[in-house]
Amino acid sequence: MGCDDRMPQEVPAADAVHPLRKKLDGLLRAGKLWRGRPGLKTVSYTVDSRKLAGTGKLALVTDLHSCAYGQDMHELTDALDAENPDAVLLGGDIFDDVLPPENALCFLKYAAEHYPCYYVSGNHERRGGNLDICKKQMQDMGICMLDGKALPIAVGQAVLTLCGVDDPHKNAHRQMHEKMKMLARQVPADAYKVLLSHRPEKALLYMEYGFDLALCGHAHGGQWRIPGLINGLYAPEQGMFPKYAGGRYDFPAGSVIVSRGLARETTWIPRICNRPELVVIHLKGEAGDADFGM
Repeated sequence: MGCDDRMPQEVPAADAVHPLRKKLDGLLRAGKLWRGRPGLKTVSYTVDSRKLAGTGKLALVTDLHSCAYGQDMHELTDALDAENPDAVLLGGDIFDDVLPPENALCFLKYAAEHYPCYYVSGNHERRGGNLDICKKQMQDMGICMLDGKALPIAVGQAVLTLCGVDDPHKNAHRQMHEKMKMLARQVPADAYKVLLSHRPEKALLYMEYGFDLALCGHAHGGQWRIPGLINGLYAPEQGMFPKYAGGRYDFPAGSVIVSRGLARETTWIPRICNRPELVVIHLKGEAGDADFGM
């Protein structure tokens, strides 16, 4: 990846340099601050539960924003095929409110032809004013619109209940509470419950309503990261130094996994130390050590 390796002509004495500056200088020299179009990576997590009777694999795709990933989106579809998931979860903002939809449609067509796909909307799709058209196009491809549904599905050998909520358009807090209550009434108490929702800042709400696993996007990884120091600089609805920028967050009741998303050329703040990612979740039916994709 390209990186601006130009360093200042004069460097203060070591004892006068702020520790954060030392860290940044080290990352620059190591070529770890990406500019332009950072390359895709795949991040894997393992989640185990006694509620699951077997194993399965989910792929989480969020915040594509109709960005380009090679000819016919091969960079992204090849990464997906390399993992060969049992289902693909589309966590919102696959389309953009500025870029044309061709890249998103190309990826979705391929994904729907090869994998069971489930979708909830994001804020940019809602804001763009074409959400109904986008949903109709996806339904024609065979993609399931998950908003307000609680679906028992098989993921490999694992059986779980998959729930989803679209991004709220107003009165977000009240809307989310109402949807959580509605979903909670549909799900058996002993089921392993997975929620697909665009917004990670509602993590505690998802846990309050008994979801074992919530999968989100929206934060774009906080745009800038300094691994080991800062997990994200800014995220919408969370502000500076967001708590849920990207990664895995464990609670007594369950876990929340936040994808750093796939947006590249649509981000008005360039991604730094924050490569776009395809997230893969390995489900296990017996206790085991969990992997962390930080």
